[in-house]
Amino acid sequence: MISTAIRVARVGSAAELAAAALMMLGFPVLMLAALVPSVPAFAAAAAATYLADHYLHRKGSYLINRLSKVRAGLSIRFLIRQLLLVLLLARLSLSDDLIFYGAIACFIAFYGLQAPHGALVTLIRNRRRMPVATRNVDLASRVRIPDAPPRRLLHRSAEKMLHIDLAAVVGVLVSAAVDSAVAGFVGIGVTLALGCGYVLALMPYVRGRRIPPRAEVVLAAVDDWLREYRPETVLYFSGSKDSAYQVNMWLETMEQLDSRPLIILRERAILERMAPTTVPVICVPGGVHLMNMDLSTVRVALYAANVGKNIHMLRVPTMKHVFIGHGDSDKLASVNPFSKVYDEVWTAGRAGRDRYAIADVGVRDDDIVEVGRPQLAPIETWQGVPEGPRGGAADGRCPTVLYAPTWEGWDGNPGNTSLVLAGENIVKKLVKADPPVRVLYKPHPFTGTVSKEAGAAHRRITALVEQAAAERAADPRFPTDAAAQAAARAELARIEARLAELSGAGGEKGDEAEATRDGLIDVRKHEEIARLRAEWDNAYWRSFPAYEHRVITGAEPRLYDCFNVSDAMVSDISSVVSDFIASGKPYAVTDSAELGVEEFKRQNTAVRAATILSNSAAELGELLAAVREPAADPLAEDRGELKRYLLGPDEPKSIDQFNTAVANLTLKAETRNLGQESRAAAGAVEEVEPEDAEQPAR
Repeated sequence: MISTAIRVARVGSAAELAAAALMMLGFPVLMLAALVPSVPAFAAAAAATYLADHYLHRKGSYLINRLSKVRAGLSIRFLIRQLLLVLLLARLSLSDDLIFYGAIACFIAFYGLQAPHGALVTLIRNRRRMPVATRNVDLASRVRIPDAPPRRLLHRSAEKMLHIDLAAVVGVLVSAAVDSAVAGFVGIGVTLALGCGYVLALMPYVRGRRIPPRAEVVLAAVDDWLREYRPETVLYFSGSKDSAYQVNMWLETMEQLDSRPLIILRERAILERMAPTTVPVICVPGGVHLMNMDLSTVRVALYAANVGKNIHMLRVPTMKHVFIGHGDSDKLASVNPFSKVYDEVWTAGRAGRDRYAIADVGVRDDDIVEVGRPQLAPIETWQGVPEGPRGGAADGRCPTVLYAPTWEGWDGNPGNTSLVLAGENIVKKLVKADPPVRVLYKPHPFTGTVSKEAGAAHRRITALVEQAAAERAADPRFPTDAAAQAAARAELARIEARLAELSGAGGEKGDEAEATRDGLIDVRKHEEIARLRAEWDNAYWRSFPAYEHRVITGAEPRLYDCFNVSDAMVSDISSVVSDFIASGKPYAVTDSAELGVEEFKRQNTAVRAATILSNSAAELGELLAAVREPAADPLAEDRGELKRYLLGPDEPKSIDQFNTAVANLTLKAETRNLGQESRAAAGAVEEVEPEDAEQPAR
């Protein structure tokens, strides 16, 4: 019942739900205590509402935002508490006492301070918001960007300002209890002094050298840097904050380009969620700013998503535009008719080319280039399950099956994801498999964002996996090397502490302007972080038994890390399947729309070497048999052929193919631009010659 209430209220935990309930009930209790009247009851209820409010703000609770939408926002809650305190004084027959008028005057003056405080905070934030935010771009040598104000001044500033009334409330309550106005006026004085001090502390940051330069100065500095750096290949990206993974998957590829790379983002939220990289990054939220930016040296623009803001870059004729996408699959998104706007579409292998030919959406075959998938380099090929007793329980090693369903999509198609119709059947059969296997469940980050049914299915599957993990932990057939796991957890803690130190976690974070100024990456530190992340991954998998079922969400461990520790995978039609094929391991795909095996394979290239599952998941035995007896796997040869068809040949390496494609397209852009210059020059000559012919001879 509590879990249901948590879901309905959209809070993160039982403690958050309890705090919300305490705050909601606290205000009626305050009113009753004021009417009775009872100073102790009022003090207790006030304390509860203060603490609950503070806790929900610290947690960033969804309920806080909802309360402001129904006119019960932060300021209103504090005002109601203060009005009820005045009512309490009146009910205590103190309405003719000086403390009564002092409390009213204090609260009026206190709310008078809210306007300048809010105005100053807003002004500081607006003046420190840069027209562009950057990483790995040296702007500090070109423009002066001052330090950010102390975080304690601006972080949750409205809540801090309002909580200053606590001194006055406590003082007035003490005065009401002991029948002496001294404590009340002391509290009133403290509240007003602190409020005025807070406003005065903000004032220096709205003028002089404590504010960043004007937008035109910053933009001019960026153009100066661009002319000096002379970028040649741009990765352009726009999207919601949840789509940051789509640009993150291309960062290592951009770092390995032979040409000078640049990443252009359109949303600040993406920049905040972007993984560390050595490539220069410019975030340009304003379309006008982007269109006025000097990108004259760029010859190739790469697009990882089809979004409306792409038009701001597509309009530039001096560069060639390429759709590289964020995955290669049989989904409709992989043959989007919008792809016609690009000069070229790059696919992993022959399958992508054929996909566009079959879809007939206007993308010419001559405009498709096969470049492989550079991101797949970390995926290890399968060597089979390590030898040992079948099932591996005796030596702590079970075959591992990864269940990585995709999300529900925007169109409500039941074939998008297996979660709703098949997910529970898949997981139930896997956790009950005999001989046993280990289950890793890693859902898509967007799961449940559109469909409530998918979100509910995800929660049920999570509960199934966690319950099965608890039962297996209590099963004596599965021994545990507690010492080794404790050592791995200690190593994890050491690595995480070092990563936090290198990343600056735990300290005060600067604002956008300061992050732009100090955003030059330390390459040596970046390399150490990469090494530590590899060590973290190794320690993570050793920190719990090799047979333990696991739900894996969040950025770490990454999907490809899950690929490498798995012996097979169950998934849906998505780029996950195409990527997993690089491992050569057995896999299954769910026909959630119930097309039938033959039709499902006809429509979806990536499943031609897969075990096809119905929504009952009755066919899972075929997948598990292939894992346990690799020599008898009937689809092994088909997987090899499909890998070459979907992802291209192993040689030359994909990154080499990618660099060759960039170089070829750069040459095309240069040829086009030289042709335009020649035609422009010829036209200028034609305009000048008639005028020269009319001049009299001298």
